[in-house]
Amino acid sequence: MMLQALRAYLKKPATIIGIVTAMMFQIIFSLVWMSGYQGVNENVKQLKIAVVNEDQGVGKRVEEQLVASLPFRMISEPSLSRAQEKLNNREVQMVLHLPADFSKQLQAQGQKAQIDYFINESNPALIKSIMQGAANGVTATVGKEAAAMGMQAVLVQANMPAAQAQSMAQGISDKVQPNIESINPVVGMHNQMVPMMMVLASFVGAMIMGMNVQQATAMLGPSFSRWTKFGARVIINIVSAVVIALIGSSLVMAMGGQTAAGFVSLWLFQALFLMTFMFFSQMFLIVFGMAGMLFNIAMLSIQLVSSGAMVPRELLGGFYHTFSEYLPATYAVEGGMNLLFGGPSVSADAGALVAIMLGCLVVGLAATGLRREGRAAVQPKGAAAVNA
Repeated sequence: MMLQALRAYLKKPATIIGIVTAMMFQIIFSLVWMSGYQGVNENVKQLKIAVVNEDQGVGKRVEEQLVASLPFRMISEPSLSRAQEKLNNREVQMVLHLPADFSKQLQAQGQKAQIDYFINESNPALIKSIMQGAANGVTATVGKEAAAMGMQAVLVQANMPAAQAQSMAQGISDKVQPNIESINPVVGMHNQMVPMMMVLASFVGAMIMGMNVQQATAMLGPSFSRWTKFGARVIINIVSAVVIALIGSSLVMAMGGQTAAGFVSLWLFQALFLMTFMFFSQMFLIVFGMAGMLFNIAMLSIQLVSSGAMVPRELLGGFYHTFSEYLPATYAVEGGMNLLFGGPSVSADAGALVAIMLGCLVVGLAATGLRREGRAAVQPKGAAAVNA
């Protein structure tokens, strides 16, 4: 009996499709993740640090050494406010500030010189970790070199021979301390993971919903015209996105989630990117039928890698970084971080999501229009009377 049941299962297309789908998850995720995260450590040099130097003494030499030695893209900024604006917009990953009295602090006995660091926590957690490590490393290096330079200058001015002044200066303990300040702080690891959770739950949910709606569409057959069924799908997507996002955002807030922009903004933005995910995933199903699920599996994997939810997009290879600009999850993550933790306006992210959604809608309309419609099952009234 067991053997007969096994044969019966294997004769069913649904069983074969299930096995192939599980296999494709393994193949696609392995190919995408192994290639997507390759070279991430080497791409740390793509991260940007803005240096604001207001000290024209020792600070000038320190700035030159930092630009020449640090394994990051160093950008000199004349204005601290401009640098902080770039940090808030994620154009740079850290701001390093040398205050105007940096040289005086070095030369004053019993006083420590201070370097200010500003880090934007409204980013993947890896950014904060890398930049905090960089800040500590810079402080240690600058402390030794700057203290030596500053004290040597003081000793030379005191008419001490240059060689003796250099020897004494090198023996002085570090005088530089870091002042690390965070903008858009994230409260707890659970909040840090919310953008990835919302995107993952929304896309997987949209993908599975699309598969079931596609099956329901096939079951309806010719009972309704293709345009009627397409219009019904659009309404289902819109209403479902609004209701599901309301539940999702409410649960996030009820479980201690933070939001810098307020609940309503978070809800409406989640409804927008969830709706975009629905049209995006259903586009492949409308064009390719149930085989479109293979594209959705690939899109799930690629977006998890390239959206910036886990690893900063700056650390990815050129292909994934460029491709991510055309995928909705990228803008869902960026906008979500802005609304949850703080950052610039989400208008650009919302605009990109609307553009992607409209593009998917156009493709779906075109595929629906090109598909041949089956013979209508509903007979005209005259024909029904004759048959009677």
